[in-house]
Amino acid sequence: MLIVLTGGGTGGHIFPLVAVAKKLKTVARERGIEDIRFLYVGPRFDVVSEEIFRHEGIDRSYIFSSKLRRYMSPLTLLDIVKFPLAVLQAVWIIFWHMPDAVFSKGGYGSFPVMLASWFFFIPSRVIHESDSIPGIANIMAIPFAKRIGTAFQSAALKFPVEKTAVVGIPVREDLCLQDPKKAKLFFNIASDRKVILVVGGSQGARAINAVVAQALPRMLEKYEVIHLCGSRHFEAVKAEAALAVKGGLANYYHPYPFLTEEFKLAFSLAHIVVARASATTIFEIAFCGKPSILIPLKGAAQDHQRKNAYEYAKTGATVVIEEDNLTPNLLFSNIVSVLEDPAAMEKMSSGAAAFAIRDSAEVIAKEILQLRGVV
Repeated sequence: MLIVLTGGGTGGHIFPLVAVAKKLKTVARERGIEDIRFLYVGPRFDVVSEEIFRHEGIDRSYIFSSKLRRYMSPLTLLDIVKFPLAVLQAVWIIFWHMPDAVFSKGGYGSFPVMLASWFFFIPSRVIHESDSIPGIANIMAIPFAKRIGTAFQSAALKFPVEKTAVVGIPVREDLCLQDPKKAKLFFNIASDRKVILVVGGSQGARAINAVVAQALPRMLEKYEVIHLCGSRHFEAVKAEAALAVKGGLANYYHPYPFLTEEFKLAFSLAHIVVARASATTIFEIAFCGKPSILIPLKGAAQDHQRKNAYEYAKTGATVVIEEDNLTPNLLFSNIVSVLEDPAAMEKMSSGAAAFAIRDSAEVIAKEILQLRGVV
C-alpha cells in the first residue's frame, strides 16, 4: 500500500504528516497490511525536515513551489509560470506511482498534488486544515477532497459540513514521554530551577530571539532557559547572548538549533513555553499540558497566528503578547507572574490539557484507510 503525503513548506506541516504516517503503519498492521510505504510529494523542505523524512523512511519526490497569494507581490508573476509546471510534475508523479491514498496538510505545495490525485480518481483523498482561518490551498482543494479535517471549530464552518470534522492536529505521541533525567543530562542542567522553553521554530523567530537576548540576564537569575532558536539564527543568537550574559549565569542558558530530539527533550523539562502561535505549536503545547506565552507572527497570512492564539487563549491556557507590544520587561514580567503563581500554572495546564485532542492522528489514519476500503 502506498500513501502520498503532501503539504506546504514549513515544519508545521512536517510533524503532523509524520504523526499520521506513524499511526497509519499501526492501524494498517492491525488490519493485516504489513507493506505500507509513504511518498512525500511537494516543495523541497529545509535540511532538518529532509533528515526527519529520511529517519522515518518516507521517500521524497519534489515539485516546484508555487505559492498562492491573496496579496500583490512581484513573485506572483513567477509563481503564475511555475504553477502549471508544478501541476504537470504532480500529474507525472501520481501517474507513475498511482498511490492508494493522498493525505494533504494544505499549504502552497499541496494543491497541485490534490488536483492530480482527483484527476486519476485516487479513492482516498483527505485534507487537513490547521489554522482557525483556512488557507487558500485547502479552500481550492475542497472539490477534490473526500474528507476534510480541521483543528478549530471556526475553520470547520468554512467547509462543507457533510465531509468535515473537527479532529485537532496530529501530534507525535512520544512528544511528552521523554525521561526528564535524560533531558537534564542532554542539556547539562544540574539545578532544580524552573525551566523556560523558548521555541523559535525550525526557521527561527528573529523578533522573539532578540527580545529574549535582552531579557536573559534577569531570566537567568531565577530560571534555566532552553532556547531553540532555529538553525538559521543559531550562531547569531549565541553571539548576542554571550554579550548579554556574563559570568556564571551563562551556565543556565542552553541555546540549540531546532532539531526533533532537542524539541522532545526540552518539552519534558519545560514549566512554561514561549513560542509563536502556529497551530501545530499550539496543539503540541496543549498535548503536553504546558502553560505558555504566545507571540503571534505579525504579518502572517490572513493574520492566522493572531487568530489561532486568541482562539486558544479562551481556554485560559496561555497569555498572548502582540509582537508590536513585545518588550523584554513585558515578556519577563509575564513569565514571572505565571511561574511564581502555582494556582495560575495549574489553571493554565488544565486549560491546555482540556483543549488537546489526543486521538487526532488515529482518527485521520482510520478515515484514510476506510476510504480506501480497508475496514
